[in-house]
Amino acid sequence: MSTLPLWLQELLPIAMLLGVVAIVLARVPRAEGISHSPAFLRRRVFNWLPLGLLYAMLYFGRYNLKVSQSAFGDIRVDDVPLMTNQGFATIFLYGTLVYGGSFLFNGPLTDRIGGKRAILISGAGAAAMNALMGAVTWSALHDGPGAEFARHNLTAIFSVLYAVNMYFQSFGAVAIVKVNTPWFHLRERGVIGAIFGILISLGLYFAFDWSKLLLTLFRADFRGAEIARVDLVFFVPALFLVLLWLAVASQVKDTPKDAGFADFDTADATSALGTGERMGSLQVFRLMVKSPVIMTIACVEFCSGYLRQAIMQWYGSFAKQTDTVLHLKSGFVNAHWGMLLCCAGILGGVVAGLISDRVFQSRRGPVAGILYAAMLAGSLVLTLAYKTPAVGWIVVAMSMCVIGVHGMLSGTASMDFGGKQNVGVVVGIIDGFVYAGTALMSLVYGALLPDDTDKAAAANPDNWLAWPLAMIPVALVGLLLALRVWNAKPQAKKAAEPAPAEAA
Repeated sequence: MSTLPLWLQELLPIAMLLGVVAIVLARVPRAEGISHSPAFLRRRVFNWLPLGLLYAMLYFGRYNLKVSQSAFGDIRVDDVPLMTNQGFATIFLYGTLVYGGSFLFNGPLTDRIGGKRAILISGAGAAAMNALMGAVTWSALHDGPGAEFARHNLTAIFSVLYAVNMYFQSFGAVAIVKVNTPWFHLRERGVIGAIFGILISLGLYFAFDWSKLLLTLFRADFRGAEIARVDLVFFVPALFLVLLWLAVASQVKDTPKDAGFADFDTADATSALGTGERMGSLQVFRLMVKSPVIMTIACVEFCSGYLRQAIMQWYGSFAKQTDTVLHLKSGFVNAHWGMLLCCAGILGGVVAGLISDRVFQSRRGPVAGILYAAMLAGSLVLTLAYKTPAVGWIVVAMSMCVIGVHGMLSGTASMDFGGKQNVGVVVGIIDGFVYAGTALMSLVYGALLPDDTDKAAAANPDNWLAWPLAMIPVALVGLLLALRVWNAKPQAKKAAEPAPAEAA
């Protein structure tokens, strides 16, 4: 048995994988025709790194809700879990509806105020909402003010707080893409798609495995029984968000010019949606709706939102609630769910990004098509194997594919087809579709999956067949749509070789 501390055992595999990824990315040949000074490259790292880590912490403060559901489910008041499957689905549904709808406002707002201000608004708001959810949880478990009300109305209270949290969270993806767009040339952005996938994956690792670790290490007494300190699942992300907020405020600049370097031609579709000037949101939206490529990408991402959350939000519940039959709860995949999602996402993002830039000449459609074909195959196999020990590894592989697609389309194609001036609106629309897909997933699985107030029904794996079956049609539609943009690539109005980004 290892003598290493538990937290270090959890962190070592991720540190090793990140080291490998760093070596791979460092040795990737530079994009042909792109020349940046060493000083610019160093400054660019110090720009996207704190920005990206704050984005990862947003995930920590978003998907911690799923881990809290498991702990709340073990705490019963009047023989009813504090949070049921249906209660979680309700909270998550309202959150995703707010998240998706907010892009219609926050995308144009980010184009107006800049990505740095937007990510700072996001981090501050998400930290405040996580602190409030932690305070409500602490009160419910420690007989604090309003404890009885909190215990009997936890779903309603969390529906409101989580929805507000998701409003602030919705600035995150728009802001990170908005800031990175002027710093990276079109032919460098496959790597950005990889970095985007890495950041998402790190956030998932923190959200799932570190939250579980907090629940394991810190315990409390509730009516004579030992329970997990669920409040820490919200308080700790709030603290990390505050720390990274300070780093972003002091280090990040919206453009190379703001950091003392010359801006350069990124050769994206700054002029493909218009003149290259920032347009009104309605004008950009009308042009987007008329663009079959952008709308197809948005519809592909609708499917990605559905499939990503169908896997991430429900595998843990499936493993826990069917444990008396399948014995998956203590298995390696469930015990290290966040770590494996992180590894899968990093590999998916890096492989997708490098293939896109090196094999498909910076086209994103072929990579999305290949990964969607793998997701369709995985969902078909899952219907036959979901009651076997292989189920965990199948969904990990599917997660690698769907995070790779998300990084390619939301993180990279949105830059390519939106351009520097209007990327906020484009990302907003595309990510709005992602969370519309997530909302549909919440409705579908809230209706089809077993009610865990009936322990016997939830423990029967046969009652979970709808989980893999409901993925198949969505994966098929996503594949067909991805094939439609196989050859899509933005065309700027005038071709210009990018000037090296040297100090101004």
